[in-house]
Amino acid sequence: MQTFADPLLRAAQTAGHRTAVISEGRQYSHNELRSRCCRLAGALKRLGAEPGDRIAILAANTNHYIEAYLAIPAAGFVIVPLNTRHAEPELRYAIEDAGAKILISDRDPGSLRDLVHAVMMIPEEYEAMLESADESELGIGVTEDALAGLFYTGGTTGASKGVMLTHRNLISNSLHFMTVAPPSPSDVFLVMAPLFHAAGSNGVLGGVWSGSCQIPLKVFDPAVALDLIEEHRVTHTLGVPTMIAAISELQLKEPRDMSSLRMVGHGGSPIATEVVRRAAEAFPTAEFVHVYGMTEASPLVTGLRDEQKLLDHDRGRSCGQALIGVQVKIIDESGNEVPRGEVGEFAASGPNIMKGYWQKPEQTSEVLQNGWYRSGDMGYMDDEGYVFLVDRAKDMIVSGGENVYCSEVEEVLYKHPAVLEVAVFGVPDDEWGEAVHAVVVPRAAVSVEELIAFCRPLIAGYKLPKAITLSSNELPKSGPGKILKRELRAPFWEGRDRKVN
Repeated sequence: MQTFADPLLRAAQTAGHRTAVISEGRQYSHNELRSRCCRLAGALKRLGAEPGDRIAILAANTNHYIEAYLAIPAAGFVIVPLNTRHAEPELRYAIEDAGAKILISDRDPGSLRDLVHAVMMIPEEYEAMLESADESELGIGVTEDALAGLFYTGGTTGASKGVMLTHRNLISNSLHFMTVAPPSPSDVFLVMAPLFHAAGSNGVLGGVWSGSCQIPLKVFDPAVALDLIEEHRVTHTLGVPTMIAAISELQLKEPRDMSSLRMVGHGGSPIATEVVRRAAEAFPTAEFVHVYGMTEASPLVTGLRDEQKLLDHDRGRSCGQALIGVQVKIIDESGNEVPRGEVGEFAASGPNIMKGYWQKPEQTSEVLQNGWYRSGDMGYMDDEGYVFLVDRAKDMIVSGGENVYCSEVEEVLYKHPAVLEVAVFGVPDDEWGEAVHAVVVPRAAVSVEELIAFCRPLIAGYKLPKAITLSSNELPKSGPGKILKRELRAPFWEGRDRKVN
């Protein structure tokens, strides 16, 4: 049985005096990291936290986030990471739905303060509370099946869903990832991906397990990222394709010493072959690893190693093979496995698959069937187990590594009094992979600018339509009256062999 307390204990025992975290100009050893986590647990108990209580965090990547991510589950509480890009209504929904008792925040929480029992502000209150708190022993009474985190992901019906991930889920998946990116105590990880995403925090556990060093990038800036890689001899990093493209282009334009870099991982959305080609030119010493997954799988299920060597091979377009410890298959609507090469729905099974959706048993039963998670992604598998994605069964867009559920955007647009009909879908975008596009049939005069401005305070910026088409014609519909989005999408995807980008 392993819980979040175990990697902290192992790192302190095997690499106690080695640097664990470099953040905000300070360095913390693994001994210090464990001590600070123990004191954070003590501080939260003083604020009234009890086993099983949900504790939300709204903050940028810093040592404080790493400490909270490790300490909250290790102490028997449940962490609720909040997306810093979300608008207040989205944050309010997650806090209320989770029933969060405490909010840890590095920004003014405004009216969110009224939703919780207590707020701990980063850094002043946080540091003061750690200074005065006693160390609380971690892992006492915590089991591997206990809930460790509630990760909120967009909902196909408009409402966000809390993905319940246990200690077993998250710990096992951190070990799964280490099979494609084996770490050592001498490694240095640059944490570019936001820690509120399961992919970003997955690497934190791996770094602690191995006793290596982690450098959280507070706000993504390609110049700062390259400076940190050069200064601290970073060996590993992970980001979404837009981040990889940004640091690659800057490195090609303004070269720095990147010879320490051994692994560049990316995921969150498909990456263009040309981006990998340019990145391999920018970072010639690095192996490129494409990982694919979803929050419901903690989040990783497949990996493609040495991607830079497969750019002229069909498998360079794949998302790799199942990670060691994870099972994958392609199934039909009835859940039966289809022959190799035939398109079906991607499904995964293993110790990393979520417990379910928080307080949503019906939606849980729709995706968890006979021990398998049905992803909604459509694809096929070749004769050596390489998985190729071709489309999505779910009505979802992946833009810059962020999931955008079309129904969420449609629901907001429908609130505008001038909107009669609306359909939202993804279109190819060279920078973001996919962009949010809306087709609106107005019932009264309205401008595109007015509609976008109306949406802005209600949803996250990355969910805003990048373009809106105003149509005087009724949207195409099926016999039962369902809007035929495939007809609206088709012109944008013409000439492409995949319906994801």
